[in-house]
Amino acid sequence: MTQFLQIHNNLAANLFQNPTFHQINPSVLILLCVFGFIAAAVDSIAGGGGLISLPAFLLAGLPARLALGTNKFCSTSGTLMSSFQYNKNSKINFQLVKYLAPFTLVGAALGVLTVLNINETFMHTIVLIAILLVGIFSLLSKSRGLSNNFKGLTGKNITLGILLAFSIGFYDGFLGPGTGSFLIFGFISIFGFDYINAGGNAKFLNLVSNLASLILFALNGQVNYILGIPVAICMIFGARLGTKLALLKGSKIIKPIFITMSFAVAVKMLVSLFN
Repeated sequence: MTQFLQIHNNLAANLFQNPTFHQINPSVLILLCVFGFIAAAVDSIAGGGGLISLPAFLLAGLPARLALGTNKFCSTSGTLMSSFQYNKNSKINFQLVKYLAPFTLVGAALGVLTVLNINETFMHTIVLIAILLVGIFSLLSKSRGLSNNFKGLTGKNITLGILLAFSIGFYDGFLGPGTGSFLIFGFISIFGFDYINAGGNAKFLNLVSNLASLILFALNGQVNYILGIPVAICMIFGARLGTKLALLKGSKIIKPIFITMSFAVAVKMLVSLFN
């Protein structure tokens, strides 16, 4: 980790403008792949994987926008795998998400357009604040969703779901970390799902917002594919492992680990910001 932090400054100066593979420090790439694997595993269980992967890209020296775009590229691969696994086990309610997905798509697009037009220093501050808030939020909401109390679709819960889908889609496009956690909490609060069913539906909406955001980041040149491709591959394997664990054990077992890591990453981001 010390070596990872020491090369932060010179990487930022010359690596990420027109990178080639031989310019990538192998130690940095290995650490990013490890963090990516863990992030995808955690994210597929309870959301919040971006709390691990995004700070890792920032610590590697990527500017905030490029870090967001590259992280989005990688996390999309993991989200795709998780969605496939949840759907395979009938944990996605397509009668519900068909109403929500279009609003998630629009929200995510607006979020990316916003983030591409604000000050980068301000971006770092917002990312840090968001990570802290998500950690606190996850701690306070840890007892929800232990049983599945879904009673069916109504005009009221569909309307609330649409508001959730749009707002969290915007947040995912704007920043991203903790999107899954917010969506899971929303599905539990609005529809009465347990963590597993909430996670499956959240993962599908997260996939929609990730794809919309990724397209816009890519069109604006804010994806580093040299780093992104190997990390994305690791995230696919991490997401597969995490989803299987969630389906077998339940996210209640993983929640304390997730909360601990959320605050640990927030502290790491705070230290790196002032250094």
